[in-house]
Amino acid sequence: MINHENIIKMYEVYESDKYIHLVFEYLEGGELFERIKSKGSYQEKDAMNVMKNLLLALDYLHNMGIIHRDLKPENLILA
Repeated sequence: MINHENIIKMYEVYESDKYIHLVFEYLEGGELFERIKSKGSYQEKDAMNVMKNLLLALDYLHNMGIIHRDLKPENLILA
């Protein structure tokens, strides 16, 4: 049901006796946190683009009645 350009796509869910396996699209950009660490600093223009995309995605989710309870740079994956 979720289809937004700034939200990772989940393709499948597999359950076994002990585990639940979630299959998501592959994004090779890594975590935002690691990107910030590797750059040493983050330009305002880059931060503005990240925040714009994040807020657009959150608005989309909130309009669908979905919330995200753990927003932090480690949970933002870059394409």
